[in-house]
Amino acid sequence: MPRKNEPLERTCALTREVKPVSELLRFVEAPDGTVVPDIKGVLPGRGIWITATAEAVDEARKARVFARGLKSGARAEPDLAGNADALLEKAALGALSLTRKAGEIVTGFSKVEAALKRDPVAGLVEARDGAEDGKRKLAAIAAARFGSANGCPVVRLFTSAQLDLALGRSNVIHAALLEGRTSEGFLTRARRLERFRGGPDGPARQEMSSAGTQD
Repeated sequence: MPRKNEPLERTCALTREVKPVSELLRFVEAPDGTVVPDIKGVLPGRGIWITATAEAVDEARKARVFARGLKSGARAEPDLAGNADALLEKAALGALSLTRKAGEIVTGFSKVEAALKRDPVAGLVEARDGAEDGKRKLAAIAAARFGSANGCPVVRLFTSAQLDLALGRSNVIHAALLEGRTSEGFLTRARRLERFRGGPDGPARQEMSSAGTQD
């Protein structure tokens, strides 16, 4: 995210394309001389922007874009993309935790099913290691309510164990996000993480799709 009064667009140091800041990641040189991701865009010092995908970050590392862009001998370690992924994932899970504190999420198949039929649902969160049968049933209910063209978002980026920790519950497989600012904040961060990982067709098969289409 840009700092106050900063431009909403930046140039990717790898491709030289001008893109919205939301589609880029900022990197800076740490005191130890290594390149680190600046997920929030607030770390001090000279920074460069790279298209926010793991593929672009790794390509920039191999092409020594960081050292040139930072005008220093900054070292981009081989796990730079992995570090960025971990920070983006942490930010998304932190945002998910806030939805619980704000009362904007319900968990459990029956409660999610009921919410899809009557409540203002902003999206679904499903454990990627959960059974497909339950996912299909909820997708059908969501599609019937919201329609295939404007189906509600479905986030399948996290394991059940990760959802348990974020939501302070046990065995979380299905959850429904209720409309509100914290839910929208989580969805924004989930989309960012999904884009970084290469989308639904990425190698890890992490997914954020529409409930209007079934697996």
